[in-house]
Amino acid sequence: MPSGQIVRALSGFYYVTLESGEVVECKARGVFKFEKKKTKPLVGDYVEIEIDQAGKGWIYQVKKRTTELIRPAIANVDQAIIVCALREPDFQQMPLDRLLVHAERENLRIVICLTKSDLVEDDTEIREIRHTYEQAGYVVLETSSKRPSGIDLVAKELQGRISVFAGQSGVGKSTLLNQIMPDQDLETGEVSRKIGRGKHTTRTVELIPLPDGGQVADTPGFSQLSFDGMEPEELSDLFADFRPYQHDCRFRGCLHRKEPGCAVKEAVKDSKITQTRYHHYLLFLEEIEQWQQRRY
Repeated sequence: MPSGQIVRALSGFYYVTLESGEVVECKARGVFKFEKKKTKPLVGDYVEIEIDQAGKGWIYQVKKRTTELIRPAIANVDQAIIVCALREPDFQQMPLDRLLVHAERENLRIVICLTKSDLVEDDTEIREIRHTYEQAGYVVLETSSKRPSGIDLVAKELQGRISVFAGQSGVGKSTLLNQIMPDQDLETGEVSRKIGRGKHTTRTVELIPLPDGGQVADTPGFSQLSFDGMEPEELSDLFADFRPYQHDCRFRGCLHRKEPGCAVKEAVKDSKITQTRYHHYLLFLEEIEQWQQRRY
């Protein structure tokens, strides 16, 4: 049976690139809809298909995944390029930290990309952002649609990897991809001046091959990701800047909130962890606990 990778999904159809390079339009067998134990196919899945006498393709098996994201819905990604605008809309740290938690939970390599740097007159803000996240161990890059600075560095990070571009609508994901792959001509949209958010110009998830190896996914923009299903005890390990300190806490299972002898709170006090990152941790922790209360 032929095997390949789902590179695009649209209206119940899956486009599978076979090992030969041929792209076959497929539907999923009914078993995916009616058996809970079966896995719904996602873009990025490696699948086995069969082609009937009429030339129609049918997916009948999804191979084991290495990673799985819910929003955007995509499988087998190696890394997340989290895109944040510095202006239009202004930089928002809360959505970035929320995305980082989800990417960390999926064990993805993470690159933070700050777009529209040409609109920032004073680079003090950029230096502070870089300090916060480079201190946590992340790669932080700056780009601009007005000048080529940073684009080559982003392209280098993509080589040989399957990458997902994630971020709020209007931050410049499609514009950035157009700079890296001008032949794709991905649709872009302006940011609404009234609400400060962008239009959802990307309507489907699609894997795009890179000329130097690797693939990237342009995905629909989104504003919120919930923490449903996450346990309070696992949250601190998803904050990379907490990890060097949390095992030195006095109590095992410390939530770094009111417990005495908390090494994480000491690190915040000593400016080794920023107050904003710690504040967001507390907000996320409360959100997880509220979800658990509603659940039970």
